[in-house]
Amino acid sequence: MTAVKLSTLLKKANKNNYALAGLVVLGWEDALAFTQAADETGIPIILQAGPSCRAHTPVPILGKMFRYLSDQTKTPICCHIDHGYSLNECLEGMDSGFTSVMYDGSKLSLKSNINNTAKIAKLAKSYNISLEGEVGIVGYHNGKISEGTNLIEAKKFASESGIDAMAISVGNTHLQTSKIAKIDIKKIKDIQSVTNIPLVLHGSSGISYQMRKKIAYNTNVAKFNIGTELRMVAGNSLRENINKNIKIFDRLQLIRPTIIKIKNKTIQIIKNISVANG
Repeated sequence: MTAVKLSTLLKKANKNNYALAGLVVLGWEDALAFTQAADETGIPIILQAGPSCRAHTPVPILGKMFRYLSDQTKTPICCHIDHGYSLNECLEGMDSGFTSVMYDGSKLSLKSNINNTAKIAKLAKSYNISLEGEVGIVGYHNGKISEGTNLIEAKKFASESGIDAMAISVGNTHLQTSKIAKIDIKKIKDIQSVTNIPLVLHGSSGISYQMRKKIAYNTNVAKFNIGTELRMVAGNSLRENINKNIKIFDRLQLIRPTIIKIKNKTIQIIKNISVANG
């Protein structure tokens, strides 16, 4: 199936009271596992190339890889650039076949964030792709502290930036290895009362399955970004394979068994927040 825009998937999710997963790709193996999970369940997914992925593999290569996988998959797939911090980063994604980009200007003043995002939104529209923006800072575990999304700023950002999806900070934190996030559902509902734009929660590995499901079915959060949880599965599987096979030096033999474990965990994740076939 041909890759689809983020807005297509998220509007349908909001209309039918479920959410989808933005799955953070590091390489071929996890991208393949994610699309296999989508195929087996019939649940659409968002393949995401974040900064660490893009630092390891050139964006034009990632674009071709994502589009190839989406073409081989029966289920709708969005090919997404995550955390683009500049116009050039977003433009490279647009030129490389991605169907959605995220511009992250959350660390800037609200005025600069809106102005920059609006410029990229016009460009995205000319490419017929979607744009995600962020207002309020989502921090990092053992790193920069989150700064929650301000309701007035969220309303202004949503109405003036031209975005198709809005990432917000409501207790979510990047790179959490334990499910300890305390999500402010009231704040989510306050934000959705001032805009009908689909909402996004980055750092969702730190949110419990029960809470993800509750948020997915009862709010306008239509996309949960999941990275750390799946990286832990991959890392633990690879470590186990290496320790069990000390005489094997072919890294493909060592990596290949991780694919099925990533796929199985992905199925669990996407079923929890989604309904098959929308």
